[in-house]
Amino acid sequence: MTTKKIALVTGGSRGLGRDMALALSRKGIGVVLTYNTNKTEADKVVAEIQQAGEKAVALQFDVSQIASFDSLLRQVKDTLMETWGVETFDFLINNAGIGASIPIAKVTEDTFDNFVNIHFKGVFFLTQKSLLMMNDNGGVIFISSGSARFNVFGYAVYAACKGAIEVLTRYVAKEYGARGIRANVVAPGAIETDFNGALIRNTPQVKAMIESQTALGRVGKADDIGSVVAFLCTDEAKFVNGQKIEVSGGINL
Repeated sequence: MTTKKIALVTGGSRGLGRDMALALSRKGIGVVLTYNTNKTEADKVVAEIQQAGEKAVALQFDVSQIASFDSLLRQVKDTLMETWGVETFDFLINNAGIGASIPIAKVTEDTFDNFVNIHFKGVFFLTQKSLLMMNDNGGVIFISSGSARFNVFGYAVYAACKGAIEVLTRYVAKEYGARGIRANVVAPGAIETDFNGALIRNTPQVKAMIESQTALGRVGKADDIGSVVAFLCTDEAKFVNGQKIEVSGGINL
């Protein structure tokens, strides 16, 4: 009998993370998803996965609070045992994040620290600690952004953190390859979700501008991203390691 694979998805209650959780479950992968404040939406994702015949659990978690990571992973361990009868998992999806358009001149130290804690420091240490609980031959998926390749006004701090994540991905791939653990980064382009105040959805001129700069002529949807993340957690991607996959429809080519 094939052992059930399980993924931990941070920020899985809405937007891209929600679709990642659903896409993983459609591959037969069990899901532990985290949410920061919106338990109602997280529970809806869990219910949708369960209605489709897979198992899922939601846990509260703030990736900016580094001191809480050991507590989270103890909860994850208990949840794994209660739900699947195991103490380890296979895939970590580092998705949780925030967005804001802030010109360099207006970035405060508090804002800078918050972005770094959520998008780099928190991701680094959650990955470090999670790898101790992960099975061999699993994988880590980091989420970057097209803005690490091309400039988006006001994204200096956000994109710089994502650039750091892309470097970290290669180092995790190298250092944990002996365990058969793969590390890859998915970099979404402009996606129509509620990220950054639902800027694309709520601003028709911004959406039209992005569409005009994208080879496929449209902005992305959440399900454009979740399917790629799920693919990277299957045997079909077993030799993909240390890579960046930009999922942007061909923007700014």
